[in-house]
Amino acid sequence: MKRSWVIFLLWGVVLLAALHTGRDLYYHLTYVLSATIALSFLWTWGSIHWVRLERQTRGRRSQVGKVTEERFTVYNTGFFPKLWLEVRDHSDLPGHYAGRVVSTLGPFRRRGWTVKTTCRRRGRFTLGPITLSSGDPFGLFKMQRHLSRTFTMIVYPATIELPALAQPLGQLPGGGAMRRRTHYVTTNVAGVREYAPGDSFNRIHWPSTARTGRLIVKEFELDPTADIWLFLDMQRKVQAGSAWETIPGQEGPAILWKERPRLELDPTTEEYGVTIAASLARHFIHLNRAVGLIAYGQHREVAQADRGDRQLTKLLEILAVIKARGKIPIGDVVAVEASRFSRDTTAVVITPSTDEGLADVLRSLKRRGIRAIVVLIEASTFGQAKSSLTLLAELIASDIPVYLVKCGQPLEEALGQTQVLN
Repeated sequence: MKRSWVIFLLWGVVLLAALHTGRDLYYHLTYVLSATIALSFLWTWGSIHWVRLERQTRGRRSQVGKVTEERFTVYNTGFFPKLWLEVRDHSDLPGHYAGRVVSTLGPFRRRGWTVKTTCRRRGRFTLGPITLSSGDPFGLFKMQRHLSRTFTMIVYPATIELPALAQPLGQLPGGGAMRRRTHYVTTNVAGVREYAPGDSFNRIHWPSTARTGRLIVKEFELDPTADIWLFLDMQRKVQAGSAWETIPGQEGPAILWKERPRLELDPTTEEYGVTIAASLARHFIHLNRAVGLIAYGQHREVAQADRGDRQLTKLLEILAVIKARGKIPIGDVVAVEASRFSRDTTAVVITPSTDEGLADVLRSLKRRGIRAIVVLIEASTFGQAKSSLTLLAELIASDIPVYLVKCGQPLEEALGQTQVLN
């Protein structure tokens, strides 16, 4: 029986004894027990209400493999000390355990702690809400207070450096000069014009400025290179592998993870595909290429080709939350979406599919002057799946560059050289 019910039962017995016997001793005991119960209740109520909790998150965006940091501070705003105060966090970020038990917090004092969590999975997560729990010195009451404020945190997929990819893909043929003005600084100067507010000072053409006496800036054209479109296969049917698991009900930061690759990737074709797409997007954008993304996951995702860090952030935000829930084969996706591509385009297909029809679609693109590259994720190395060797042979025979990725293989190594027929 809980201590609170024992004290209430004792209070009832003493009260009945006082009423039946009229003895002062029982009345005095009744007064003492009543005062103890009332004081304990008020103490507990004040312990969870005369308190303030501040939660400071260093950043609302992180990336798989990086550390996110939060700072918690509890303030006692009352005149009485808090003997103990439990802070329970209900965040759904994997591996994030911010709860603490704060003991002996004096009047108008504060206590703080920092929580560092390594982000292990991409996605959009919720930080909070928080539940405060406390009790009285006698253990008669325990109350909770729910703090419903939450924050959203997005974890981007991991990206890797691809130094070996730069040389072959830098030699991809492009289209003709586009003759299109751009606010990016490129190697192609199209002309000059007068300075406008917002123009960068590194665009000022000083000889023209000295000659005219007015600020003159250079205008640039886009580089005559092909736009790059990433096709990420998110069809549920072709995926293989299973995610890392933790011990059910494990509390605290010590989580038992299986031995994992150095990139901390879940051994699934879905996670490998997303990481490859994010790494390729980062690689090409840093080369000042215009990159777009097409993926059929929960729904159709299309990000128009563009350049710059803003485009990279947009692509990473899409890849952070996309799931392999699509129903349309990647060959059909490429056939439909690439029908509007011009000759100045490169299509990079990232897929674990073994459908040989994909080779027919890519050969059709090649006849139209669209260059195709395939990153083939070998699903049979992730679990029970059909081998992709037949599709690999067809792609190589069609002179379509193929990068083969296997489970556990470092991605920078797998994307360092194309496959050839032995």
